[in-house]
Amino acid sequence: MKIGNLNIGRKLILAPMAEISDAPFRRIAKEYGAGLTFTQMVSADGIVKGNFNTLRFATFHKSEKPIGIQVLGNDETTLRDAAAKLSSLNPDVIDLNCGCPVTKVVSNKMGAWLLNDPPKLGKLVKALVEGSNGVPVSVKLRLGMDGGRITVLENAKRAEDNGAAYIAIHARLRSDKYDVDPAWEWIAKVKESVSIPVVGNGSVFTPFDAIKMIEETGCDSVMVARGALGNPFIFRNFNNLFEKNIQPSPPDVDEVKNLAIKHLNLLVKEYGEINSLDKAKKNIIWYFRVFGGITELLEQIFKAKTELELKEIIINHSDKIKNNFYPEEDLDYYYKKFKNRVLFWLEEDEKLTKFLNAKVA
Repeated sequence: MKIGNLNIGRKLILAPMAEISDAPFRRIAKEYGAGLTFTQMVSADGIVKGNFNTLRFATFHKSEKPIGIQVLGNDETTLRDAAAKLSSLNPDVIDLNCGCPVTKVVSNKMGAWLLNDPPKLGKLVKALVEGSNGVPVSVKLRLGMDGGRITVLENAKRAEDNGAAYIAIHARLRSDKYDVDPAWEWIAKVKESVSIPVVGNGSVFTPFDAIKMIEETGCDSVMVARGALGNPFIFRNFNNLFEKNIQPSPPDVDEVKNLAIKHLNLLVKEYGEINSLDKAKKNIIWYFRVFGGITELLEQIFKAKTELELKEIIINHSDKIKNNFYPEEDLDYYYKKFKNRVLFWLEEDEKLTKFLNAKVA
């Protein structure tokens, strides 16, 4: 797939995810074969005003390229000025968020709120293009706000007509929860209605899911969000499957252990020990959720107060897995919980009640 002068082929794209797709997460995704990564969503207003935290979320090292920055806003002038500032960072894409379903965002007429106002959406895309100094602009859409009005075809056309380089479609409504299957057929309809590249998104957890989406919808690439949590292997496995017809193989315990420790080290370097611990804990849980002993891991990990304690837990837990120490657990149960809510250990469920008061980022 071509984005301006960038050609990522059919490699998977890492979605922008609040509180998740930071520099350590992006670096690992790239090392495992992601074709393009994104920063966390940033406020256009914060960029224009020079807010320190906003600017920090938008910055990246040149080694991370190709990379995109996703912005949130609803004012043409602000988005135009924000695009001009962001272009000086030399990203490969500037993306307009038109899909965030969070109430606070929608109530301020941003994110998914824009789905109900295609003319406004088109003007905002145009403003970004005008301010981006040639950096390609993309748009992340959902199907619509609710089932009463699916607007994705009109919004896709507005985005194309106002200069978008490509469109990403999360094939759910704003009102849909994750237990609602995505309507991939709308990705195919968008692909038929526009001439710019279309990226599919929604419930891609395996390389086979990505292949299926491409085959069923004709999309030019696939964006992965929850499917990459604790699973950067999806990028490597997809590339091997798609490019070389090498069947995917799950990582062994040692690879997961080493990667979890590496991720922890990167987080500590990025944020310092104290500020990195909660971020590390949730990533470690995601890495090990496919192995037995997840219940014991949860109990231990929330007690850890230092980087060293976390490393010892990772190493000891990995050794126990290799030595078949843990009794069999219903891993499908945890997989379903994860798919419906990535912080699955906070679900109101009798199996996890004792962890409800644990501090989690």
